[in-house]
Amino acid sequence: MEDFDLVIRNGTVATASDIMQCDVGIVDGKVVALGRNLARGWQEIDASGKLVLPGGVDSHCHLDQPMEEGLEMADDFRSGTISAACGGTTTVIPFAAQAKGQSLRAAVEDYHRRAEGKAVIDYAFHMIVSDPTEKVLKEELPQLIREGYTSFKIYMTYDDMKLNDRQILDLLAVARREGAMAMIHAENSDCIAWLTEQLEEAGLTAPKYHATSRPMLVEREATHRAIAISELVDVPILIVHVSGKEAIEQIRWAHGHGLRIYAETCPQYVMLSEDDLDQEGYHGAKCICSPPPRDKDNQQYIWDGLASGLFTVFSSDHAPFRYADPKGKMPGGKEVPFRYIPNGTPGLETRLPLLFSEGVGKGRIDLNRFVALTATDPAKMYGLYPQKGTIAIGADADIAIWDPHKEVVIANDKLHHNVDYTPYEGVAVTGWPVTTLSRGEVVYDGENPQGEIGRGVFLKCGLPDPARPRRR
Repeated sequence: MEDFDLVIRNGTVATASDIMQCDVGIVDGKVVALGRNLARGWQEIDASGKLVLPGGVDSHCHLDQPMEEGLEMADDFRSGTISAACGGTTTVIPFAAQAKGQSLRAAVEDYHRRAEGKAVIDYAFHMIVSDPTEKVLKEELPQLIREGYTSFKIYMTYDDMKLNDRQILDLLAVARREGAMAMIHAENSDCIAWLTEQLEEAGLTAPKYHATSRPMLVEREATHRAIAISELVDVPILIVHVSGKEAIEQIRWAHGHGLRIYAETCPQYVMLSEDDLDQEGYHGAKCICSPPPRDKDNQQYIWDGLASGLFTVFSSDHAPFRYADPKGKMPGGKEVPFRYIPNGTPGLETRLPLLFSEGVGKGRIDLNRFVALTATDPAKMYGLYPQKGTIAIGADADIAIWDPHKEVVIANDKLHHNVDYTPYEGVAVTGWPVTTLSRGEVVYDGENPQGEIGRGVFLKCGLPDPARPRRR
């Protein structure tokens, strides 16, 4: 009689803290045993020569997010979660975005409708608060946090999203009182608007000037201001998609003063540079994101932060707009000035292989740090640990089996997102997941997506560990 539904046998299991040679026994979608020579399972996977890692948690990605009229994200919860699974990710946390004048609860309910019956892996929601009315601050946001939506994003830029300092203070006060985690997009909106107008008056509107309009100092200033506001309220925050050394210096200062400032970065800041926005013709539009990639020398500062622990989270910030599409990077079907090009790059499926190959494979970070950045720490940050983000007794059997020696040249026609390009076309990587399991079920077999559409479940988040209120 078999003791397990599934046994993963003979692999090297790695968590954020340990590396061990053992088998993994799974029953009812949960890890129930770790040990050598486990009894047989109804199903067996031989992982000899492979790494057995926690499935990735991509805690910053955008799927089917409502957009302004005329624009549309290419990936919904079906294509986005399939792509994630094929890249070794088993949990995604995209954004329920509030529009100005909209109820925050209505935004969350709309996002549930968009996700319903489509995901192949499990998912949670962050909220985006763009209109912090008295009702939002006193009723909707506190209640939603208590219902399992325990994180929200604040924008300091983008006209339809940005909040002023007083509004940010009000929101951080709610985060402190309720124990939520606030994420902040830190760029100085007024500086960007002024620079953009100067560039446009000079006729400098090609994609490459997007980077000129958002120099490092606008990220540095906003990061400094976000840290100061956090210090005043005495609440932790996460600075998202940190791109450059000047923002890093601000975060290091905060750490040196004992402040609870967390930081996230993304593949585009270690793989791309401002040169990628200066491609022939309009092709630089493919790499427009905010903050923009910096110069190539800057990439080393990001790697240093990943290795040292300055960064807690490595996310994709997947923002899927098709290139040759009137609802994407060519609004209305034409090439437009950089101001009007939708921001964002795709990266759900390539996030883990890029960091594994360039980080672990080239000795920049070790395997435990890889697991921490891509699975364990984001699960802790957003209240999903230990259900997600680790391989441990009682955890969901969300597991990615990696061939650390598999050589792949990234090509968009081999990826599973619904975007017509990848900014990493032609990049050679070593190491790729060959089997992905979500709650013990194979959702990617190394060749094709598996698993029933709609099998993914919504996850209510607990209070994030870093955001629990301090005792006075």
